[in-house]
Amino acid sequence: MFVTRAVDAPTFQVPGFHFTSHTAPSRGATETVTWRLDIEPGAMSMKHSIDREEIFIATEGTFTIGMEDQEVELHSGDAIAVPARTLFQLSNRGEQPARAIVCLPAGATGFEEDGSAIGAAPWTR
Repeated sequence: MFVTRAVDAPTFQVPGFHFTSHTAPSRGATETVTWRLDIEPGAMSMKHSIDREEIFIATEGTFTIGMEDQEVELHSGDAIAVPARTLFQLSNRGEQPARAIVCLPAGATGFEEDGSAIGAAPWTR
C-alpha cells in the first residue's frame, strides 16, 4: 500500500492550471492516476485528446469542457467521463477559481489537436 500525503504530493503548473499529483506509477499506483486540478479564472487549455477515458469530478467552482460540437459546464459535485480519443478543451469563464479531481488509467498518452503525440503528462508518471 502506498500513501501520498498532501504535503508530499508533487505539483506542476502550466499557465492557468495547477496540478497536484496524488497517485501515479512513480508513487506505487499501477492502474489509475489521480490528481487535483485547480483552474484559474479566465484559463483555457489547448485542445487535446487522450487515448484513454478521462474522468473529471468538479469539487469547487464552475468550469467548462468543450468536446467536438458541444460544451458541458460542470459545477461542484458534477462529473463527466471524456471518451478516449475525443478532442476537448477546458476553460474557466468565471471570476472564481475552479477545482476538480481527475482520474485516468496509468500509461495514457496525450495528443495535440493535429494528432501529434504529447506523451504522458508529468503529473501522470
